[in-house]
Amino acid sequence: MKYPGRNTDSRNRHGIITLVLCLFSVCVWGKAVGNDAETAGDKPKTPIAVEKTPLQEAAKDTQKVVLDYADELVFDQNTNPDFQILKGNVQFHRAGMKMFCDSAYFYESSNSMDAFGNVRMEQGDTLFVFSDVMYYDGVGEIARLRYNVRLQNRDVTLYTDSLNYDLVPNIGYYYTGGKIIDSQNELTSIYGEYSPDTKDAIFYFDVELKGNNATLYSDTLHYNTSTHIADICSPTVIQSDSGAIYSRSGWYDTNNNQSTLYKRSIVVNKTYFLTGDTIFYDRDRGYGEVFGDMFLEDTLRKVIMQGKYGYYFERNDSAMATDSAVMVDCSQADTLYLHADTLRTITLADSTRLMKAYFNTRFYRRDLQGVCDSMVFDSKDTAIYMFRNPVIWNTAYQLFGDTIRIYMNDSTIDWMHIPTFAFAVQQKDTAFFDQISGKDMKGFFVGGNLDRVDVSGNVRTIFYPQEEDSTFTGLNNAVSGFLSMTINRETGKMDKLTMWPEVEGTLTPIPMIKPKDLHLPDFKWFQDIRPKNPEDIFRRTFNDSDENTKKRRIFSNTVEPMPVP
Repeated sequence: MKYPGRNTDSRNRHGIITLVLCLFSVCVWGKAVGNDAETAGDKPKTPIAVEKTPLQEAAKDTQKVVLDYADELVFDQNTNPDFQILKGNVQFHRAGMKMFCDSAYFYESSNSMDAFGNVRMEQGDTLFVFSDVMYYDGVGEIARLRYNVRLQNRDVTLYTDSLNYDLVPNIGYYYTGGKIIDSQNELTSIYGEYSPDTKDAIFYFDVELKGNNATLYSDTLHYNTSTHIADICSPTVIQSDSGAIYSRSGWYDTNNNQSTLYKRSIVVNKTYFLTGDTIFYDRDRGYGEVFGDMFLEDTLRKVIMQGKYGYYFERNDSAMATDSAVMVDCSQADTLYLHADTLRTITLADSTRLMKAYFNTRFYRRDLQGVCDSMVFDSKDTAIYMFRNPVIWNTAYQLFGDTIRIYMNDSTIDWMHIPTFAFAVQQKDTAFFDQISGKDMKGFFVGGNLDRVDVSGNVRTIFYPQEEDSTFTGLNNAVSGFLSMTINRETGKMDKLTMWPEVEGTLTPIPMIKPKDLHLPDFKWFQDIRPKNPEDIFRRTFNDSDENTKKRRIFSNTVEPMPVP
């Protein structure tokens, strides 16, 4: 039996349900994407203020990216519900990081997004990152910022066009060139890294640090934007108006212009070259302190100073070296080599330059050698003062006394003065020595060789006259008030001897000479301690006259004090 009315009602009810579902779908779609008719009627769009579910609230403390706000949201629920298009005042957050942009593509399932236009990342009130574009990879938790990138971390600003920001260690790095500016310096490089947490930055390739009147150039540099200290870990040059530093290991404090340099670093200014195993250098003070094999060259004066420890002070043009200390004067053709336990140089206010050598002083030059306890060179009167048991040698002559003063002429010895007590010796053969002693002695040099000797006060002599065939005729012992002797500069032998006003003397034939007659009182022959070459200045020797000075009046209390600068 058929019920036509029932079939008709059934179809009618089905159609009504279908109509209701369609209208509901239209309403849902309209709520999601907006209504073009309403827009045409100048009605504002309805913004998407995403309500926070309990799950989204918990995500604040996770690494999940959460959408907070957008003016528009578009997505296709059927074909790709994970892909969302966001427009207008877009805001996200990820843990403590906020993200803003004009528009974005949001991939919720992969926790990733692409942001465009006025991109900004904020972390509290200390870190801000700006760019035109950002690609955020939620899997690797890396933000790739591109074009007009600027990272602001308190007083530190990083500029680049391509910055990758790794959110896990909280480090940003660029690789196509960038610049970091802090309150003290400006640093540029091809590749760079910066950590807002530790304030550490690492730079590679064409690194340049511009700071307080100095510029640093390197290929690799570690730098802290809080301490403003740069760690030198590759060949580096620090250039300033006063000079340059060359180093491949150490650190440079840009706040105080101080540095500690390792591995034979070099400090150079207009007149000095300084190197050593370790150097502490204060550029503002012009002070360099060296630990281990110091080498200091005065390029203006052509003088080198070396030692295991020392310093150079640019402000008063002073230097010191100790422990195997040596000074080499290369200003003349005949180089002078000087050694002492400690060497010092200083330039005084009147431009007078003093050089001091004290304790176990020894020097060698081809025409002159000497030993003493202490020595001073004064450039004002171009004089060398030798104190405490000084001895000098010139060709075959040995001279010693309480104090020896040597006066120079263009770095060549001009004349010398031995006051209070003086003794001159020349060896004639194994047992025979020509000898002169007196209270005051002056020696005059020509071409670096002794030419004339003048002695005054209690003059005593021993000479061994010789025949033309060099045969000794006897021992001539004489006493007088004054003596003048000229020397043949070619042979080194005495040419003429004059004594006055009254002379007392004897001539003893060779066979009749007794051992006690061979030497004057206070005679000493110090040939065993004479420096033989430049290397021999380091030899430690004992001068037995040290003991004799305690017994002799002439050496007791007559030592002149060293000039005080």
